[in-house]
Amino acid sequence: MSYADKKIPSVKLLNLVVGIWDALMEISHFFRDICFSKLNVDHIEMLETKIIETICKLEMVFPSSFFDSMEHLPVHLPFEVRGGGLVQYRWMYQFERLDIIVAM
Repeated sequence: MSYADKKIPSVKLLNLVVGIWDALMEISHFFRDICFSKLNVDHIEMLETKIIETICKLEMVFPSSFFDSMEHLPVHLPFEVRGGGLVQYRWMYQFERLDIIVAM
C-alpha cells in the first residue's frame, strides 16, 4: 500500500468531519440569531429558509435514529419570533417574568 492509498481515507474522514462541523455551526448560528435583542424582519425571513437547509444537512450527517419529532421544531421558531416578538421575554419561567414586573 502506497502513501497515497493511506492518505485517501483520512481525506474522506476530514470531509465528513467538515460536514458535521458545518451543520452544527449552522444550527448554533441559527439559535444565536434567534436570540438577538434586536431583529430585522428580513433577517427572520432569511432564518426561515436557512433552518430548513440546516436540518437537511443534519439529516445527511447523522443517522435517522437521531431524529425524532422534536428535531423539526426549530423550523417554527422564526414564525414564533415574528408573531410574538423577542424570545428573551418569552423563554423564561413564570416567576422570572414576575421578577421583571416587580423590578419595574
